[in-house]
Amino acid sequence: MNVFLIAWKEIKTSFRDLRTLLFLIAFPILLMLVLGTALTNAFSTSITVDEMKVLYKDTTHADYFKQFVEQAKKSGIQFKEVSVNINGKNEVKQGKYHGYIETDPNGIQLYLNNKTSIEGNILQGMLSAYVDQYNIASVIIKTNPEKMEDAFSREKQDDFIKETSLLPGKQPSSMDYYAIATTTLIILFGSLNASSLIVSERTRKTADRLIASPVSKSEIFIGKVLGGLVTNILCVLLVVFFSKLVFKANWGDHLGLVFLVLLTEIVFAVSLGIGISFLAKASGGPSIILMVAIQLAGFFGGAYYKIDNAEGLYKLLTDLSPLTWVNSSITKIIYSHDFSAAIPAIGFNLAGAIVFLLVAVISLQRREGL
Repeated sequence: MNVFLIAWKEIKTSFRDLRTLLFLIAFPILLMLVLGTALTNAFSTSITVDEMKVLYKDTTHADYFKQFVEQAKKSGIQFKEVSVNINGKNEVKQGKYHGYIETDPNGIQLYLNNKTSIEGNILQGMLSAYVDQYNIASVIIKTNPEKMEDAFSREKQDDFIKETSLLPGKQPSSMDYYAIATTTLIILFGSLNASSLIVSERTRKTADRLIASPVSKSEIFIGKVLGGLVTNILCVLLVVFFSKLVFKANWGDHLGLVFLVLLTEIVFAVSLGIGISFLAKASGGPSIILMVAIQLAGFFGGAYYKIDNAEGLYKLLTDLSPLTWVNSSITKIIYSHDFSAAIPAIGFNLAGAIVFLLVAVISLQRREGL
């Protein structure tokens, strides 16, 4: 009974503290909104190409080039034949057109505006395909002209290549990504509150009163840990449901498994805070140590920006961050329906929690007081 009374006292104290509400609820929601809105373009997988304008000069008057122009127009490319008083190359240099094509009996020349590399690549590809077809036609005419019509009139087969995506079709948007990353980051920040569960009793000079009361040290310890766990769980639930309902963040169809991973991270964070509070001798030491550790974990764990294709030492540092394990696990559960991805994250969190709880328990047993 004493355990639950102590836990209930910690929960009420935490929620009466305005800093708890601001730091564990308002701050992650605000950070989620700012990063998810400001970095939208960083998560876009599509490229928009504006309407392309191309000048051309055709001195061959061949039917093949006319057919190429007509087909290209169907793709949204505007072709304009250059007039006598217009220099096509200068028009491209000035950025008025994306490209300039010259055709003569000796071949085809393409001039591109370097500022429009995407459009340039498109034009180059289309023109290369046209040239290849023209060269094939020239060879057929020279070797076997009667086969010309059969070669270009037969039905085209478009199933030579079959594509299969190895990645899931749906990818997280910026808001989806930062809903996960911010939530897991703020769980780690919960270790700061956990570190003050015992330290606050020492600084307020109430630790001796607790020891003198008819309550054992183990009951005090378990009650405070339980209170810290429940406080953090409630704050995380509020943040997750707010992001899902208001920001429309995608938390997937397996919320139970996602919450299980988040729960084990909460256990790890609370254990980390309590363990560090027993290791650090100075009253302000735990906060400094945890703040530095959390910021490093957030930086290398992708809490502030998405990390792709890390290599070498940088990859080693990202792998050491607990946020990397948790974020990767939740993302795979949501977008790949990979339930086995939860095992490494859960194992890492629980193993770390056990280590820091053992440190706290052993230290508590060696002390005369709290």
